[in-house]
Amino acid sequence: MRTSNSAGGAIVHGESSLAISQRIKIHRERAGMSRPVLAGLIGKSTEWLKAVENGRLQTPRLSMLLRIAQALDIEDLAELTGDGHAVPVVVFAGEQHAALTQVQAALTDFRIMARDRQPSAQHLAERLRQAWHIRHCSPDHRTQLGSLLPGLIRDAQSAVRTNGPERRTARKTLAGVYQLADFYVAYQPAPELVWMVADRGLNEGYEVDDPYVIACSAWSMVQALRDSGRWEEAIDLARDSITRLMPYVERDETSDDWRGIVGALEAEVAYVYARRGRYGSAWASWERADDFAQRLGPTYRHVQTSFSTSVMSAHAVTLGVELRRTGEALRAADSFDPRDIVSVPRRSRHFIEVARAHTQQGQPTAVYALLSNAERTAPETIRYNGFARNMVLDLLKSPPPGMRDEVRELGRRVGVAA
Repeated sequence: MRTSNSAGGAIVHGESSLAISQRIKIHRERAGMSRPVLAGLIGKSTEWLKAVENGRLQTPRLSMLLRIAQALDIEDLAELTGDGHAVPVVVFAGEQHAALTQVQAALTDFRIMARDRQPSAQHLAERLRQAWHIRHCSPDHRTQLGSLLPGLIRDAQSAVRTNGPERRTARKTLAGVYQLADFYVAYQPAPELVWMVADRGLNEGYEVDDPYVIACSAWSMVQALRDSGRWEEAIDLARDSITRLMPYVERDETSDDWRGIVGALEAEVAYVYARRGRYGSAWASWERADDFAQRLGPTYRHVQTSFSTSVMSAHAVTLGVELRRTGEALRAADSFDPRDIVSVPRRSRHFIEVARAHTQQGQPTAVYALLSNAERTAPETIRYNGFARNMVLDLLKSPPPGMRDEVRELGRRVGVAA
């Protein structure tokens, strides 16, 4: 990224009172970027960006401001917020993982390589199964995926280019590879890759006309739409996918995973409603999701989404935080043992969500303890979580009494410095 003094320079003293909307427009124009180009990079429409720049829409959320800053190559978020304090974008967004370039190259390499022997669909499916296991069991899950994904992506893409009876199975596997890749590219300074893998996964699902594959890919796309503030599109996509699956879920011969992905989609709808402050709608969707989790039982876990009874309890914490019902969030956190969350990265994220609740209550000691627990559980989860990095930065600015050295050490491990 360039410094804030390049490509036209930082906003000067005479412009210090400008609104965020005006600052976005100024930086876009200084970068020589059109509205359609910037809108495409951040996953929004040109009309939306125009409304933001003209002040007809509310200021975008932090996650969207980060996307805008990254797209415009701005290092200091204060160049957009205008608060006069240096706020490095990397503090919230996280650094680029070492393997991102290789993963991106595999995703954008469309050459058909000559091969003496194509990998079998069965072999690819087994490699994908092992990769999912590694993703959920490894504290350094991002590094592990970064080493596996380039080869897996290329082999799966190659397999679907051949004609034969295994092509349909290969397409399903390729969709699964894109779903796995979504976990790797998320929260990195490459938002276009999030859209790419989500869209490709959906396309493979539609190509094989498989409601389950479509639903699993839709789950990834719903999150991308949600994080871009495209609330209604996220809900509509989730509901459409659920509708496709409902005729099957009551059949005895249907795999439990079909019910699991329905529950996972309902949980995502609940999250969207919570982001919008829709209390009743959020909990109604959560209850529908939890009903599926209870029916599936305490031993069930959906591999891609981690949907399970324990994760539904973790979702309840997040809903309470997003709705700013801190007491409800903390009661939900106390209602189950986080060790029941099988996925190590998901367990780490749960500790971060509980820390957010304690932040809302102004309890820095508890925040430090929970973030430390998250870091010990899965260091690569907290390093790429914007909420966590922001909380660490706040602790560095104002550490709990007698804990300055401990907080500095946590900041060092997370990659955040005061």
